[in-house]
Amino acid sequence: MEKLIITAAICGAEVTKKQNPNVPYTIEEMVREAKSAYNAGAAIIHVHVREDDGTPTQDRERFRVVMDAIRAELPDVIMIPSTGGATGMKPEERLQPTELFPEMATLDCGTCNFGDEIFDNTMPTMRAFGKRMIENGIKPEYECFEMGHLDTILTMARKGEVPGAPMQFNFVLGVPGCTPATVQNLAWLVNGIPAGSTWTATGVGRSAFTLAAPAIVMGGNVRVGFEDNLYLSRGVLAKSNGELVEKVVRMATELGRGIASPAEAREILSLKPLK
Repeated sequence: MEKLIITAAICGAEVTKKQNPNVPYTIEEMVREAKSAYNAGAAIIHVHVREDDGTPTQDRERFRVVMDAIRAELPDVIMIPSTGGATGMKPEERLQPTELFPEMATLDCGTCNFGDEIFDNTMPTMRAFGKRMIENGIKPEYECFEMGHLDTILTMARKGEVPGAPMQFNFVLGVPGCTPATVQNLAWLVNGIPAGSTWTATGVGRSAFTLAAPAIVMGGNVRVGFEDNLYLSRGVLAKSNGELVEKVVRMATELGRGIASPAEAREILSLKPLK
């Protein structure tokens, strides 16, 4: 079995310091949390950005500054900027990070309920995002929140509307209003991906670690972080993203699975090695 790739989603667009004072907003805080996750074993940092007051933004220059600051401290880490942004943002706004030509970026695979909000990803929006990633040589991480999202994006790949094989999927389960985070649902999704694909499981909230365990055993990869879950255990707030990553590392070690370095993760994900 290949080594486990751990992704740390260090801040997201929705969680706040009121919920956990360790959620990062500023550039310095983002670097701190990226380092804590990397040092604990994360090969990938999933990047949202905020203004210093916590307001979510997709501003290209804010992404540039944050990612450059992380890169200065962690030169080999893989960064996956979000094109999801926050609910209510327009597609043109959300696409700004792709103008920085990252090696990877997220591509959301359909509209869904997102708590009390609607996360709007129409077919024309997804085609526009796919076209941009093809043009800019960006490998998408296909984010599927619902069962039908998988079929949608596979159909688009067959038509050449989004980048094709080898594909990387992130199955985000447990969002209120979306597909529940069960082993059965995860297995259904994994069984539907093309041969040669890679995949990650993201359990939201209380599902963070109960979904991580089957993903480790099934040969997939795991995402944790403040974007998805603020707690180390029931009632215990995590002090850092690194604490959440450390818990996954302990689980993987007990289950006999090694942890991928950034260089090993690049090979598994079919990315170009760093020069």
